[in-house]
Amino acid sequence: MTLNHVRRGSGSPLLLVHGLGAGWRSWAPIIDELAERREVIAVDLPGFGETPPLTGEVSIATLTDSVADFVREQGLDGVATAGQSMGGRIVLELARRGLGGDTVALDPGGFWSDRELLVFGATLRPSIALVGALRRRLPLLLGSRVGRTLLLAQLSARPWALSPQTVLPDVSGLADAAATGAAMDALTKGPKQQGAPAGTVPGRVTLGWGRRDLVTVPSQAARALELFPDAELHWFERCGHFPQWDAPREAAQLILDRTD
Repeated sequence: MTLNHVRRGSGSPLLLVHGLGAGWRSWAPIIDELAERREVIAVDLPGFGETPPLTGEVSIATLTDSVADFVREQGLDGVATAGQSMGGRIVLELARRGLGGDTVALDPGGFWSDRELLVFGATLRPSIALVGALRRRLPLLLGSRVGRTLLLAQLSARPWALSPQTVLPDVSGLADAAATGAAMDALTKGPKQQGAPAGTVPGRVTLGWGRRDLVTVPSQAARALELFPDAELHWFERCGHFPQWDAPREAAQLILDRTD
């Protein structure tokens, strides 16, 4: 399968992998800033954006396979990668497999305790169902500070301060993407993220974590560091699950500073 993707800018290549939501458009708040210094390649994972769903099993492993195949097809061996949420987990899995180059994972999934995983599924699934039920009214609801606060409290530390243009693609994507349900099953019912022993990843690994993340809660960062001992941790203060929403300049700078 060829993944739908966009290319922006010039320079050393940087591959962006999104989480649940809008596909490559999830990176809209920072993609232009990244493209000022890099050739940015942002993909739609299978079942998101304009890429058709997988015909077989949907799992973190098969989604990662699709990205690995894309890297080979596009001649991007050794490419630096950045991912957020589920995409953060996928780029860490690429690094664990020895693929790619420098890796930045923003609030990655896969490091929940059993209890945290239950809470994640029990809270995010109803939220996804709600945005699906409200799909036609989302532009109106997200156009108000009160609406953003009510709908996005789990995802952002300061939802009232965000612009509707920033959040609408991802929120609509949760309702519209063909693979949202299957990807949620992969995250909640599949295996947790495996680690990579020291010295086995192909480049630098950086974990970026929001201090106020209510989806992949901050305590999970310690588990991620145990499993990826070569990684460095960067904290985003006053930031929830989407650094590209709550701290776009800081997120872009971290990605640029920690990838070659």
